Amino acid sequence: MLSDQELLRYSRQILLAQVDIDGQLKLKGSRALIVGLGGLGSPVALYLAAAGVGELHLADFDTVDLTNLQRQVMHDTSSIGMSKVDSALARLQAINPEIALVAHRTVLDEDSLAEAVRAVDLVLDCSDNFGTREAVNRACVAAGKPLVSGAAIRLEGQLSVFDPRQPHSPCYHCLYGHGSDAELTCSEAGVIGPLVGLVGSLQALEALKMLAGFGEPLIGRLLLIDALGSRFRELRVKRDPGCAVCGDRHG
Repeated sequence: MLSDQELLRYSRQILLAQVDIDGQLKLKGSRALIVGLGGLGSPVALYLAAAGVGELHLADFDTVDLTNLQRQVMHDTSSIGMSKVDSALARLQAINPEIALVAHRTVLDEDSLAEAVRAVDLVLDCSDNFGTREAVNRACVAAGKPLVSGAAIRLEGQLSVFDPRQPHSPCYHCLYGHGSDAELTCSEAGVIGPLVGLVGSLQALEALKMLAGFGEPLIGRLLLIDALGSRFRELRVKRDPGCAVCGDRHG
């Protein structure tokens, strides 16, 4: 059940008919893995913690650098040189001491990533490189766990939800294939801070919808964000029956 403190803390979202007490209890009983605690992972972790997702698993092997602070709003100047996970732990515990936090401070290899994914109900990919996104996708397909994937670079963002429990849901590999060797990172191409905040906030929203069971998640849809022109566009995405990752999961 929810304590009096929890009822007060979450009262504004409990007032929503789509959430109510039942939805809040679902959030309290949920576990989510956040891969990457940078520009995307910051709003994701902050909003999921504030919303009362019962157990957050935090994965990042990096440390806080001065160049991060322009967009990675979970960290501050006093965090420079700290593990991003430790910086996040302190901030999230201050925001909501009611939730449990699980730390992954090292690079997750294939086995440890598979174990981390199996331990949760939903995964949020907030990483900044294609190799990690592919590895997280494979682990989610193998474990049958939904994946909320976001990306942002320069002045463009993307967001989608992949759910291997749904027979018609594509996976990340269906959409992006093997990627490109020429893929750029934010440190090479740049990115505007509010854009990653927007994409990360939308990732958090999609996660709350999935975990509490309301609304229409972005499954089979790709949301494209043009920050320069303040435009949003949506594309339908179909599952590839011949996909090397998820192609044979139902047959």
